[in-house]
Amino acid sequence: MKKYFSPTQAFTFLTIVLFATACNGPVKKDLPKEKLSESNKIAGTHPKLIKTIGSPKYGNVQCALQDKAGNLWFGTTENGLYKYDGKSFTQFLVADGLNSNNISCILEDNEGKIWIGTGAGLCLYDPSTSPSTGGKTFAEIEIPLPKNLPPNKNELYRNSHWVFSIMQAKSGKLWFATINGVYIYDARLNDEVGQGKSLPTGQAGFTPFIVNESAGGFASTNNNIEFMLEDKAGNIWFGGRSNEGLYRYDGKSVTNIKLKELFQDGPKPKPHNWAWPQLQDKNGNIWFSNWGGAYRYDGKSFTSFTKKDGLHGGVTRIIEDKKGNLWFGGDANAGLSRYDGKSFTRFTSKDGLLNYSIWSILEDKTGNIWVGTRETGLYLYDGKTFITYSEYKHQ
Repeated sequence: MKKYFSPTQAFTFLTIVLFATACNGPVKKDLPKEKLSESNKIAGTHPKLIKTIGSPKYGNVQCALQDKAGNLWFGTTENGLYKYDGKSFTQFLVADGLNSNNISCILEDNEGKIWIGTGAGLCLYDPSTSPSTGGKTFAEIEIPLPKNLPPNKNELYRNSHWVFSIMQAKSGKLWFATINGVYIYDARLNDEVGQGKSLPTGQAGFTPFIVNESAGGFASTNNNIEFMLEDKAGNIWFGGRSNEGLYRYDGKSVTNIKLKELFQDGPKPKPHNWAWPQLQDKNGNIWFSNWGGAYRYDGKSFTSFTKKDGLHGGVTRIIEDKKGNLWFGGDANAGLSRYDGKSFTRFTSKDGLLNYSIWSILEDKTGNIWVGTRETGLYLYDGKTFITYSEYKHQ
């Protein structure tokens, strides 16, 4: 592993503002998650996430969340949203109230509401809303488009309203990284959300946040941000493809931090000088990823991790488990690896993991690791082996 040093600069650490994600679907009572018995696992009688839309070779389990009640949520890029209560999976699609079957991100806010970011915008799920009272379970929320959005012949980018990621800051405010830029939302300005009412376009509450004045990328006029992270000091980190390096907001100004390029292996290596902020570990290190591998930032310098160090390609997700191990998932058959602070252990089909293109990783309250893959695959790692929790069925 190699070390690279970034330019030093003094920062004033202030309290910062926040983040979240949202969507829609049919109603089913929330139940606490129950751990499956070993006999059910061995017998193969456990419930499964059923993929019914599209080719079995396409689609991702893109994001995952365990809510305060213990339910597990899985967002997919083709088959909508799934909720798992420990006994069965409930699927939510456009027909059930979602604005898109392409789910990018999920977040539960401080009030227990679940925000869902999709290719068509935002949806909000409020578990306290009951259909018997006439309320909608899912409310669609419109983020107003920038007034200066330039002409764009690509209708996918121009009209998708795509929400890439959501976070809630220590201040309670929600931050949304969208195809049209970054927005801050103050939920206190709209007490009616979750009561079945939608926000009209232009509703007060959403404030555009400019990360990079000069950046292009997608349809945005000011930035191309896909991932966001607030660190323990209150700084907010931004990262996305088409940017050079990372951006850090200290409450007053945004600073661009250049990265030493990580190169893709192959006959024509390509530089990867952008990065996605992923997490801050228990030791205070901040981790970033891109198609070349991962970076660790200790507050002073960056350390890169690539194939030479035991990773097997680009990194899409990084999490830290309760024991302090870091889990790295990568696309394009990069697979899943666990890092104990000294070395990487890669999991393969011998361990029960049949798909090596990873797009989501989640540790549940019982310590199990859930892994979402391409081909809408879902796996549970119980500490010994990976158990398949998904299958494809023709309708």
